Amino acid sequence: MSTSKIEWTEETWNPTTGCTKVSAGCKNCYAEVMANRLQAMGTPGYENGFEFSIMRDRLEQPLRKKKATKYFVNSMSDLFHEKMPREFLDKVMGVIDLTPQHIYQILTKREDAMFDYFENRRIPENIWLGVSVEDIKHGVPRIDKLRSLDATIKFLSVEPLLEDIGEIDLTGIHWVIVGGESGAKARPMKEEWALNIKRQCEEQGVAFFFKQWGTWGADGVRRSKKTNGRILDGKEWNEYPELI
Repeated sequence: MSTSKIEWTEETWNPTTGCTKVSAGCKNCYAEVMANRLQAMGTPGYENGFEFSIMRDRLEQPLRKKKATKYFVNSMSDLFHEKMPREFLDKVMGVIDLTPQHIYQILTKREDAMFDYFENRRIPENIWLGVSVEDIKHGVPRIDKLRSLDATIKFLSVEPLLEDIGEIDLTGIHWVIVGGESGAKARPMKEEWALNIKRQCEEQGVAFFFKQWGTWGADGVRRSKKTNGRILDGKEWNEYPELI
C-alpha cells in the first residue's frame, strides 16, 4: 500500500496484482509496464510480473490505518478478474466492512462480474463503484450495468479517452473522471472529446474531474514526458461527488 500519484485518490491498496487485457483501453496498460519494471527490480509482490496474483499479506493493510483515507483498490489489477477466488473477494469486502472510516474506490472493466457479485448482496456504504469508459464499443455499455447497482457513489473513469463517445446518459452517475493516455505508445485525445463530456456533466449535474492530458497536448503535439498538465477549457477541474 502506498501514497498515490493518481490525482483523484490518496492511497492505493492492491490485494491482488496482475491482469489480462479485455478491451481497447487495455492496449497500453500502465500497470503492466509498471509491474514488469518492478519484477525486473526484484520488488516483492511482483515475482510473477503482470500475471494475476493474490497478495494475502496485503489483505489487512487498511485495518492498520485509523486516519480516514481514500483508497483506490487494485490500481495494479482488477478486483473482478476472472481468476479472483470468491472466498478472497469476500475477505476483501470484509476488510472494507471493518473500516468504515475509509473510502474504497473500486474501478473495473469487468462490469458483468461486478454485477454478478453485488446483485444479491449489500454493497458497503464506503465503496465507490466505477467502470472504465474508453470508447463507444467497449466502454459505454458498462455504464448501464454500473447504474443498476446500489452503490453510494457510482463513477466513470473515461481514461484513456480514445474517441468522442457522443451523448451519454449519466442518470444515477455521481462522478466522471476524464484523461488522456500516457506512455511511449500513447494514443492522442482531442480537446473536443473531453469538452463534450464536461458539457454533459454540467447539464446533468455530475461532478467532473479532469485528470490529465497525458503524452499528447490539447495542441496535438506529442511530448517526451507528461508535461501537458491538467488545464481544460482554461482551468483545472477537480470536482468530487457530494456525499449525501
